[in-house]
Amino acid sequence: MKIATIIVRVLIGLLLLFASISYFFHLMPEPETTGNFKAFNVGLMAATYLMPLAKSVELLCGLAFVSGRFVTLANILILPITINILFINYFLAPEGLPIAVLLFVGNIFLIYRYWDNYRSVFTP
Repeated sequence: MKIATIIVRVLIGLLLLFASISYFFHLMPEPETTGNFKAFNVGLMAATYLMPLAKSVELLCGLAFVSGRFVTLANILILPITINILFINYFLAPEGLPIAVLLFVGNIFLIYRYWDNYRSVFTP
């Protein structure tokens, strides 16, 4: 199980690093969007701070996952972003759903594996 944890952690970290670095350095062209997803994307871009903030959190969490340090904190920080990615792909862009599901399930798996580190948060 320890090897599976390392594999999942590094794969998620690399995915997050790729997504954030390609955003900041404009390595990938913007995909064509239509319909509701285009309206949603325009709204995200209108809030000028939101995408850089989310991508910065992705970058920091990706570094934490790849390095193996502060993984417990990175799991909590990236969980709302992975839930948002899952919902965006489910409702607006279903072609990206398999990767979003794998990212979310991987995050839940890592939270399960590091659960002992979260026990104190849930004790009254």
